[in-house]
Amino acid sequence: MTQQEIAVRIPVGQVVVEGNLAIPSDSKGIVIFAHGSGSSRFSSRNQYVAKEFNKAKIATLLFDLLTNEEDQADIETAEYRFNIKLLAERLIGATEWLKKDPQTKTLIFGYFGASTGAAAALIAAAKLPKDIAAVVSRGGRPDLAANYLPKVVAPTLLLVGGLDTEVIELNRQAMGQMSAEKKLVIILGATHLFEEPGKLEEVAKISTEWFSRYLK
Repeated sequence: MTQQEIAVRIPVGQVVVEGNLAIPSDSKGIVIFAHGSGSSRFSSRNQYVAKEFNKAKIATLLFDLLTNEEDQADIETAEYRFNIKLLAERLIGATEWLKKDPQTKTLIFGYFGASTGAAAALIAAAKLPKDIAAVVSRGGRPDLAANYLPKVVAPTLLLVGGLDTEVIELNRQAMGQMSAEKKLVIILGATHLFEEPGKLEEVAKISTEWFSRYLK
């Protein structure tokens, strides 16, 4: 399988964020990743999942939701990590950029959000109902998307570790507010970050199946 891998700089609002774009040959869809707080495009978990998507001929964009300066400020003040509205706007900005790029504009778009990034993904999906064909939330906080949940039309898969009991309950409550097709999958024996042997592989497999169904 041939694949293009490109480092990109994406203007979003008043800032420019950095990302890594991977486009396998014959891709029909692309998944844009929204990482959680304290993470970045270099997240080993998201990088692993992205590579599994690439094997299934799904293109991926891993990008930083914050600039380096914002990231440093967030470490000290935590002022950005729960600014879900800002994170969603960054995600929308990256989506709009991909819609104009000649290499990606014909692809079908999906979002993969982790932790707080899942809330940003759901808000962005609600605001771009014609553009986003599917969403996956990994250990996500969909409850932080609050009033936007009923507006999401993209089929949404919620993946939660079986030992992450508080987040399971938050996901169940969020599901009750969603009218789109939705599915909650609890991965037994997994904690919030799916660090246990074989659990991230399960996340990647189930997510690949979800996106392969809708990004075509």
